[in-house]
Amino acid sequence: MTMTADAGAADAARTTGSPRETVYRPTHPLDLHRTVGMLRRGRTDPTTVIENGVIWRALRTPSGIATLALRATRSEVLATAWGPGADDALSRVPRLCGADDDPTGFDPSGHPLVADAAHRHQGIRLARTDEVFDALACAIIEQKVTGMQAFGAWRYLVSRFGERAPGPTPRPMFAAPPHSVWRGIPSWTWQRAGVEPPQSKTIVRAAQRGDSIERAVRAAGTGDDRERVLTSLPGIGAWTSAETRIRALGDPDAVSVGDYHLAHQVGYALTGRRTDDDGMLALLAPWAGHRQRVLRLIHASGVQEPRRGPRLAPQDHRSH
Repeated sequence: MTMTADAGAADAARTTGSPRETVYRPTHPLDLHRTVGMLRRGRTDPTTVIENGVIWRALRTPSGIATLALRATRSEVLATAWGPGADDALSRVPRLCGADDDPTGFDPSGHPLVADAAHRHQGIRLARTDEVFDALACAIIEQKVTGMQAFGAWRYLVSRFGERAPGPTPRPMFAAPPHSVWRGIPSWTWQRAGVEPPQSKTIVRAAQRGDSIERAVRAAGTGDDRERVLTSLPGIGAWTSAETRIRALGDPDAVSVGDYHLAHQVGYALTGRRTDDDGMLALLAPWAGHRQRVLRLIHASGVQEPRRGPRLAPQDHRSH
């Protein structure tokens, strides 16, 4: 597998050893960019870069830091990894590409838009990163602010406190910092990043229990059990829990209740008019167990409610 970086961007001194390679051959249709690309938090995300058809991810593994590059062919995913965590990174490729996503019992025929999207986008799978704390920290940063604000804060903090990713990345990339670093970030740096005190304190408190949180979430048997674990933490409500489970665990039923736009979009797509959270949950009820799958298909359909109000309308997603 050959991948080239922009001139001057590849830093040979940061390449740790020879790259490791593997080929993943999914037994199901796979749209790599709609499956893994959705993990990117804005175009300047330092942990995920999409360039020239390649998805690059910087990650931390039990064996150390790693960079993973994924390129899709007609029926395969070519994966290359660099760094001490390269083998661990390659072992995650099937789950990252949705191998654990089980659509058994999902019937899209209950609504023509969902049925059409399911037919046209058979390659959409639910990715699983297994990076529980990273997903939690990112979701907390995204509470109560616009995407642009959240993505800027994530970029600032990860680029400053994360670890530089090895390999010939298209631009400098960084893996998110470990728990010990998150809990030591000073208050003035959070402020400079644009993260308000309620969110920064929530991340610091969670980081103090980072290992136990990750163990408890992974040990929980169902989405409801994981929801109870996450929402038992101060400052973590249903929205943050759902966003964490979607990214880290590929939860097929997670719904981000409390999102400013989501209920409006679901209502418009399925009925032609906006609704609230209760109305959204009622509309999604026929697909219980697969509600996140339906939300992904609604997004892929391209149907969106016309904007009729100001773009900036922050809402507090923290528990009360």
